[in-house]
Amino acid sequence: MPATPRGTRSGTLTPSCSSAGRRGPLQLEWKPPQRSHRPQVAAVVAETGIFRPDEIDVALEVFDAYCDAPGRDYWACAAFAGPDELAGFAFYGPTPCTVDTWDLYWIAVHPRFQRAGIGRSLLQQVEHHICSSGARMCVIETSSRDDYAETRDFYLACGYEEVARIPGFYADDDDRVTYAKYFAGSLCLRKENESREVRTKGHGEGCGTELPLTSPNS
Repeated sequence: MPATPRGTRSGTLTPSCSSAGRRGPLQLEWKPPQRSHRPQVAAVVAETGIFRPDEIDVALEVFDAYCDAPGRDYWACAAFAGPDELAGFAFYGPTPCTVDTWDLYWIAVHPRFQRAGIGRSLLQQVEHHICSSGARMCVIETSSRDDYAETRDFYLACGYEEVARIPGFYADDDDRVTYAKYFAGSLCLRKENESREVRTKGHGEGCGTELPLTSPNS
């Protein structure tokens, strides 16, 4: 079991923010975050405007645990716009005491880069990695609050389904909503990737270049 708390409710979008006004496709670099990106991770989580200070602290604890031992309890993937400018990130890992179940613990996109497809691309990066590792499913927990409505719609649009709800879990009027996505044939994908020696080891694994470096506009 990990020594630090697991991630809290995930959030990707806020209703008030848009990427309108940018010209041309957004050029992104996909790579794992480094310890030096800690202030930017904190800024991305804070700027979404939907996480409490204690939740931001948990996100940083997860980030620190990832940096201390990448791939032990947590994996990370990040999108960078321009020279080392963090646009968004995802933290995820295998769920303890399960067989091939993974959790998406955190996914967040800075408001300046929202509505450019970065959240969807991050999630695709995560899914590609965990499927290549033999994941049967990915589980996401989030809030029932009104300001998470677009986040919940985002998960549904990405093929996740609501599988559980605990009333009043986070607060009296804030349910915990659990989403899951089941992956058919992920074991076959893992064997295929192993045979092609696609999988890598060490700090770089978990955020490859399977996706185009130009963010989709969906």
